Amino acid sequence: MASAVNKLAGPLRRALIYGVISYSGLVLINNAELNLPNMWIAYLPMFIGVYVLTLWLDRKVGG
Repeated sequence: MASAVNKLAGPLRRALIYGVISYSGLVLINNAELNLPNMWIAYLPMFIGVYVLTLWLDRKVGG
């Protein structure tokens, strides 16, 4: 039982970190009232940054 919980802890932690940071980034971008021809100009770098930050935070928290 403990082994199954340990196997799920890492992916759940990463998903939670990614979800919180990406949702916050979307809220910031959408409330910034950017007038871009394509919003992916703002979203793509944000999601790449969120991914990198998620990996870094997961390594820090997960030990």
